[in-house]
Amino acid sequence: MTPTVSVVVCTYNGSAYVEQQFASLLAQSRLPDQIVIADDASSDGTPEAIERFAARCRGQGVEVVLRLRPANVGFIANFADALTLATGDLIFLCDQDDRWHEEKLARMAATLAEEPDLTLLFTDARLIDAAGAPLGQTLFDALELLPADWHALRSGHAFPVLLRRAVVTGATTAFRQPLVRRALPVPPGWIHDEWLATVAALTGRILPLSSPLIDYRQHGGNQIGMRKRTWRQRIADLFLPRNALLIRGLERMAALDERFAEDAMVPLASRQLVADRMRHFRRRVAIGSLPRYARWPDLWSEWQSGGYRRHGNGLSSVLRDALRKH
Repeated sequence: MTPTVSVVVCTYNGSAYVEQQFASLLAQSRLPDQIVIADDASSDGTPEAIERFAARCRGQGVEVVLRLRPANVGFIANFADALTLATGDLIFLCDQDDRWHEEKLARMAATLAEEPDLTLLFTDARLIDAAGAPLGQTLFDALELLPADWHALRSGHAFPVLLRRAVVTGATTAFRQPLVRRALPVPPGWIHDEWLATVAALTGRILPLSSPLIDYRQHGGNQIGMRKRTWRQRIADLFLPRNALLIRGLERMAALDERFAEDAMVPLASRQLVADRMRHFRRRVAIGSLPRYARWPDLWSEWQSGGYRRHGNGLSSVLRDALRKH
């Protein structure tokens, strides 16, 4: 039986680009069975664009479910709630300001159908500017993942990679319906797409596709954007305060540990990895609380233990902890 497909679109004051995205959804070589649109109390022309699009969808036999909110709840809560309205076997997340390539839905659905043990699939994306012109790089280029990380992602060992950094962008993902039931609600401190990907990698298998299947627009209004950092930004980053960020990371790991402490689908090695990561964060918070001159013995100890390699970016994380403010 061919799996049914739901596309979940969340909007907020997106009238500048949303109609281009809507057009790309109806230009798919394989139309979705259902489109869920959740608008987070837009004050521009987005609700009217949604109503026009919904009429076109229904005219082409596509079910449309609308959630037009009277008050703003934020993009994470908006997406999380919209996911509960999706009934398809396969669910695709969709941002308001991108453009889908016409084979995206068909190709990803076919891959998921061919690999029944696959929980979540994500793809590369072509980066474009506000006017839609290519920026000369892709999302995977900007992520700058190491060859070892790509090998882990492609060989069923994605969980350690995802703990270290967010590499899955929601606008490029498709996943199976059971992931929604397993992952929701999204705990505080997590963004919906990284939480879904992390849970998928923890309890199942995720896979990247190297083909860019969307145009991922970079503009001043992005909730979350992606650009390769310059050397000036990298150097400035070494001196930024980090303790608040590390404490937030510790809280995120605690939420993950609490949610899946009794889940039989979670391997013991993954639980131990989360516990070790929490220990590493606590150690780095303590290091950052010391004067710079007094940090080196603890930095050396944590480096020797392998914590910076397993849970950070190696020497660059050591330098950050040596140079940063509290």
